[in-house]
This record gives sequence, structure tokens and C-alpha cells, in this order.
Amino acid sequence: MPPSIPKVGGNKDAGGSDSRFFTTQKKGEMHELRLELHSTDRNTKVDAVKKVIASMTVGKDVSMLFTDVLNCVQTGNIELKKLVYLYLINYAKSQPELTLLAVNTFVKDANDPNPLIRALAVRTMGCIRVDRITEYLCEPLSRALRDEDPYVRKTAAVCVAKLYDINAELVQERGFLEVLHDLISDSNPSVVANSVAALSEIAETSGQDVMKISASVLQKLLAALNECTEWGQVFILDSLSKYVPADSREAEGIIERVTPRLQHANSAVVMSAVKVILSYMEVMAGSGGASADSIRNLTRKLAPPLVTLLNSEPEIQYVALRNINLIVQKRPSILENEIKVFFCKYNDPIYVKMEKLEIIIKLVSERNIDQVLLELKEYATEVDVDFVRKSVSAIGRCAVKLERAAERCIGVLLELIQTKVNYVVQESVIVIKDIFRRYPNRYESIIATLCDNLEDLDEPQAKASMIWIIGEYAERIDNADELLDTFLETFEEEDPAVQLQLLTATVKCFLKNPEDTQDMVQRVLDLATEESDNPDLRDRGFIYWRLLSTDPEAAKLVVLGDKPVIEDDTYKLEPHLLNVLIGQIATLSSIYHKPPEAFVVRARSTVPDLSGAVDEEDEEDEEEYEDENDVAAAGGAGGGVDLLDMGGMGISEQPKAAAAAGGLGDVFGVGDSYEPKAVMTQVCAADKSGGVNIMAGFRQVQNTIKLELNFENIGSAIPVSSLAIQLNKNALGLSPVKQQIVLNPPLAQGSSGSAAVDLAVTPAMLAPVPDGQPASPQIQIAIKNMASGAVFYFAAAFALEAMFGADGALERTAFIEQWKSIEDRKELFGTLSDLPPASVNIEQVIAKFAANHVFFIARRPVPNAEGQEVVYFSMKTVSGMEFLCELTFKAGVNATKVCIKTQNVSYGPLAKVAIESLLRN
Repeated sequence: MPPSIPKVGGNKDAGGSDSRFFTTQKKGEMHELRLELHSTDRNTKVDAVKKVIASMTVGKDVSMLFTDVLNCVQTGNIELKKLVYLYLINYAKSQPELTLLAVNTFVKDANDPNPLIRALAVRTMGCIRVDRITEYLCEPLSRALRDEDPYVRKTAAVCVAKLYDINAELVQERGFLEVLHDLISDSNPSVVANSVAALSEIAETSGQDVMKISASVLQKLLAALNECTEWGQVFILDSLSKYVPADSREAEGIIERVTPRLQHANSAVVMSAVKVILSYMEVMAGSGGASADSIRNLTRKLAPPLVTLLNSEPEIQYVALRNINLIVQKRPSILENEIKVFFCKYNDPIYVKMEKLEIIIKLVSERNIDQVLLELKEYATEVDVDFVRKSVSAIGRCAVKLERAAERCIGVLLELIQTKVNYVVQESVIVIKDIFRRYPNRYESIIATLCDNLEDLDEPQAKASMIWIIGEYAERIDNADELLDTFLETFEEEDPAVQLQLLTATVKCFLKNPEDTQDMVQRVLDLATEESDNPDLRDRGFIYWRLLSTDPEAAKLVVLGDKPVIEDDTYKLEPHLLNVLIGQIATLSSIYHKPPEAFVVRARSTVPDLSGAVDEEDEEDEEEYEDENDVAAAGGAGGGVDLLDMGGMGISEQPKAAAAAGGLGDVFGVGDSYEPKAVMTQVCAADKSGGVNIMAGFRQVQNTIKLELNFENIGSAIPVSSLAIQLNKNALGLSPVKQQIVLNPPLAQGSSGSAAVDLAVTPAMLAPVPDGQPASPQIQIAIKNMASGAVFYFAAAFALEAMFGADGALERTAFIEQWKSIEDRKELFGTLSDLPPASVNIEQVIAKFAANHVFFIARRPVPNAEGQEVVYFSMKTVSGMEFLCELTFKAGVNATKVCIKTQNVSYGPLAKVAIESLLRN
């Protein structure tokens, strides 16, 4: 029987009813949670809040349940209350208006008979960073600081530090800092520890010494040290490390009370105790006499706890080793007899092994060098390539450090070379080059062994080292030219470091043996100057070419001259930085080996209050900017005056002067006739410029940027009358409007004169600034004396104030909007002290700035800071870069704080230097 065929359209549900798949009776997870939060059953409600917290923890947005969760706060159940408070802390910032609904509950809970609930309420209010909440926090916090229960008091102490971070003025007005000082005398050690922690955090935030340890406070801290928790001990020890004892007797007394902490089970307590002792040993060392014996005893006591830390987990070992690295640089005698504990174990992680090697090198001496060499030789056979390389390098560093052991170290290196392991051979060649530089003309007998392994070298650093050895000792290697020739076959494919060494080694070889190597040196110079696009290689090639073609004897003095003997200063820190880091032991600074300001960005107020409302005071976070003084040969593209006499090195087109209209205006009583003065500095001495001494400076006159030049003919018999000038590409895109400089009358020997060169901004002359790097103010300049043909090069530091345009003024509202739009990380801070009186007179500063196109925006007094005033300025360069400036003055103080904000981060330091220069001069 054939199958039946269904009728089309015979079933009502067959068509047009698929919508049922898109509808559901379920309201969703949030609806279910909302129902559970309103449940009358306490367990259901607790579970619902836990689900909300779990969703919040994994990143789900549950802010729509804010009012429902908030309703659960009216409960006597501590568990539920803690969960609701946790939710509130997380979402208070996004729902500040709704958070205010919970204020009454906070205030009520702060008076609860249960001390846990009182402490919970105060802690939560402190964690909710909403300004309007802080108004209600003060009274409960004031009561909590004087609460009868120590748990509430210690919680309130930490809350003061949180409140200070939100509103510092409020904390000072309500006298909370004085209460914290009183709590240091509390009978409960945990309260003392939390008070110290809070004061330390406030001191770090404000940059002021709010701790103020007196003799009585000192005794209370030392008494609490024995009774509080391990983290409380860390806080107290950190505070003690910042205290400066009156004399060596007091320092010894404190150390005696701190020394038992060296036996503590917690490594953080141990390291904090070590920090205190090391800090006070400096005070004792300064007094001499009996303190010398005490220092020797302390040195013996410090070794065992440091050694014990190396038996901990690998992570703690690493932190301990980074700190020990600093300690052995400061006081190597502490661990000089413990070098064996730093020998690597087979199961040490690689990061621990690397740190141990560093410390071994710092502790190696003639007494233990044999042990160390045996150990390092063993490490060189390990499987980890990086560790093996570091071990081979360590052998070389031992040789550089210990002259008497150098021969033994070289013997070990030669044995390792015989293993023919590629990376061992290459690292050995690199360190042997350093040994040759440390002990010239002493161990050259091993060169033959090195040459036998020439084919194994394939890494740039190893090749460069071998080439340096061949060039340096070419007269002792019979086939030096042939060896160099093998490298020249692949010159164009080599790494720049190898190319540079090949160029220098070939020139050395030529100077020592000119007959056999003339063709080779010509070939290398052609490759370097004509085929290469590496500016360093080209410049060096041109210098060698000029030296060899004009004065071979001078070339010998330069290229073959005695080189400074090297020392092993690898990873060695400057004394000042080392002292700073010793004071930061047991913090991140001691692990990074950088001062805190190098990696910690402090928060500050982001919007200037130009209407006189409260504004947070700027932090004194000085930024230093170092000028780069390296000068390279000027280069450009064809045309113009050929300063180098090598063809194709001029400027291709004459730049047009930037047209700028309008005067400065007589805004603050400073008329159009005012001309800012150029700060002149010597840029080229007479012995380097054909007998002509040159001084240079930059300024702006009638909206034109000028390079001012002062010439003094000291030793040139030919009168100086006509010069040609050329600028290299620079970070500001400046170039001369005219290249000719005419001195009328000509400068005879013994006379002087001046000239001004108009500069314009030319896009073709702009040298891009690498990302993350500050723009260099250095303008590299070449000048040719047309009478004598002499060309001389120098660099002058550009003053950015000479580039500020007349259109830099902003409306007040535009200034505020722009200030808001710039991120905090794009700010630069600094403090200028010892200023002349005129530079702290705000009216005179405004007038001087206006004449230099730095435009006044607004000024206002700093609230709650008597005598302090903040002034805001804006400026804009002729190339369109905008900068905002904030200066803070204090009556009777010859100093000011400077803050610069700009989207042009690389040029921010130049603007900061420009403002500082205007204030100083």
C-alpha cells in the first residue's frame, strides 16, 4: 500500500507557529536572583547574595540588583551583612546616589553593641570611595578611634589612612592624625601596629613626615615589637628603619632590641630587621672607636638568617637573593665566608641559579677562586643553554676581577673550548676578548687556539669579539688579513655590530701592514660608505677615510692608541642608588633594583579648579631631564652647500621662513619692543674650529626663531668673513632660512663679532622621535669657513621657549576641558628652588611669560593652605604642539612646583625645561 501523503495546509500548527521557539516562560537568572533576595527565608537570602557575589567575582555585571541587595542590609546576621557590604564596596562608585541609601545603616551599625559589626561598618565606609559618604564617616570614625574594643580601634586606624587618600584636608581638620599619634601609646600591640601602618601610608601619600618618632614613641614601638603579629612587626620595623638615631649608643640600643627578629619564622620580618640593622650600622660606622667592634659582631650575626632564607621555597629564595645582591655590594664582609651556600643545586629553578651566579661573582676572592672555578666548570656542562652561557661569562668576569687568578680562569676557558660545544666556544671567545682588554699583551699565546675555532662562530657578538682580537693583534697573527677576508665575503649580510668591528679591524690591519691590505681596506670603506644604509657605519667609514687620506700618523694615534683598561662593573650600582635601595630592602625596589619613583606612579588631582574650589595639592615628584650631548656628522640630501666635500650631502631645498603675524601686545605692561634674551653657551672651542671660538643660543624676535652666534677669532690668521651653515635633521624640524653668514667687518685675529641666523620649521628636516623616548633638544650644526675651507661640527641645546607662538592663549573653559582630556601619566612634575625674587612674584612671572608667548589663564589660592597660590598657563609651538602649565607658589618661599600636561609626551620634558629656564633666568 503506498504511503499516505499529508495534506498541504491541513494542519493548523504546521506553518506560522515557529515563534514558540523564541518565547519562554522563564524570566532569566537575574529575575530568579531578585526573587530569592526578597525571600523571607534567611538561608535562601544568604545563598542568593552569595550567588550575586560569585557572579560579580567572575566579571558578570550584577549592578541592576543594587537596590535588591541593599535591602538585605537590614539584618542582624553578620555573614549576610558582610556579603552585602562587600557588594556595596564594589558597586558604590558606579551607583553613588543609591549608596547614600545605606548611610543610615552604616551609622546605626557603627553604634551596634557587637564590636565586630561596629568595626565592619567603619571599615566598609572607609572602603567606599564616594565623597558624599565621607561626610557621614567622620563621626562614626571619631567614636571608633576611641572605642573600648581594640579590634574596633585597630580597624579605625587603617580607615584614617583610607580617608586621607580621599580627602586629606578633612583628616587634618578633624584631628585624626593627632588621634593616630595617641594610638601609638595604646595598650594593645595590634592597635599600635595599625596606627604605625596608617601613619606610614599617609607619610608616603603626602610626602611629609607625619610619623615624628620621639624618644617616648620609640620606646613604645620597641615594646610593641615583641607582642604584635608578624605583619605588625614589619610595619614597626619599616618605621624604625626611617628613624635616624641621635648617636651610636642609641643605634646600638635599638639594634639590640631588633636583633631577636632575625630568628623569626616569617622571611618578611627577617628582611625588615636586616634593613633596620644595616641602616643603623651606617650611623655606628660614622662614630668609629668602640662601634667598630660592634659592627664586626653584627656582621657575624647577619649571615645566619640570610643563609637560612635560602632554604625556603624558590620564590622566597629569589626575593632573598635579589636583596642579598644589594647587601653584598654594600657590605661584602657579611657573607664572605658563606660562598658555598650560593652554589647551585641541580633542582634550582633557572631564575634562582642566575641570581646565585651573580652573588658568587661578587663574593669570589683569591681564597675561594679554586672552589668557584671547579663549580663554574661543572655548570658549563649543564643542559640549560642560558645558564651555561652565564657560567662561562662568570669565569671571564672572575678573571677580570682577580688578576692573580686570571691565568687559572683562562686555563678553564681553554678546556671548555676543547669541548667544541658551539655556544660554549662562542661565549668563551666573548669573555676572552674582555680578558685581553683587562690584561693587554699578557695572554696572547692562546690566540692560535681561538683562530682554530673560527668556523664555529655564527653569533654576532662572538664574531665581533673574534674580529676585535684579530684586528688588535694583527701583527702577531701571520694570516690576519686572510682571516678578516673570510668575514668580508658576507659583509653586507652581517649584523651591524659585526660590520663596525670589521671596519675598525681592517683599518687597524692596514695601519700595521699597509702593503698587503691596501685593496682590502679600500673595499671595506667602499662597502661602509656606499653600500650600507646604517648611519653609524657610514659615519665611521667617512671618518676613517678622511683620517687615512689626510694624516695617516694621526690615524695611528686615534685607531691604535692605548685603550682604557676595563673593570668588572657589570650590574654594579652607583653608591647613591645603592644607599637608596638598601633603605628599600624587603620592598619591590630591592627586587627591581630601581628606586620607587622609577616604577610607581602616584595619583594626583586631574582637573584644575579655576573657580577657587578645593583642589588636592600636587605631590613633589621631581622629573629630571638629561640632555643628550652626542654629536654626529651632519647629513642631509643633495644640493645646497657641500660642507663635507664628499658630494650629495647638502640640503635639497631652501626652506621658507614661517610667516607669522601680530605682535606680543602690551597685555601686562610689556610692549612689543621687549626681546627675550638668548642664553649663550660655548658650543665649539677654538682648537676644534680652526682657531674660532663659537658661542650659541636661541631666542624669538618678532615671531621669528633665531640662532644667535658669537664668534671670536683666537688663532686663525685668515680673517673670518663668510661662513656657510647647515643643520642636521632634528626633533623640531628646524633649518636655516639662508645658509650664508656674512661677517662685516671680517674678523681679524683677536677680534670678535656676532651673527643671527633665521630658522624655520621644515617638515623635511624633522627627525622622528622613537616611541616612549623624550625628544632630544640637541641641534647638530655644521659650519664651513669659506675662506679657509675648514668644516667644524657642534651641537647646541635648543630652548623650546623660542618656538612658542603668538596663538597659544586658551579660553578658560577650553583649558579645563583640555586638562581633563589629558591622562595623568602624561604629566611631568618638578620643584624649582633658590629662585630669584622676581620669579616668585606672580605678577612679574605673568608679565615675563606673556613676553615669551606663555599665556596666563587663571590664578587661585589653595584652600586650607595659607599663603599658597596656583597659577595656570598655556602655550603652543609654531608647529602646533600645545602645552598646559600649572605653577604653585608659597608666600615667603623662593621656590615653585611645576606641572606640565601635554598630549605630545615626547616633547613634555622640553616644555618643562623651557618653563624652568624662564623662571631661573
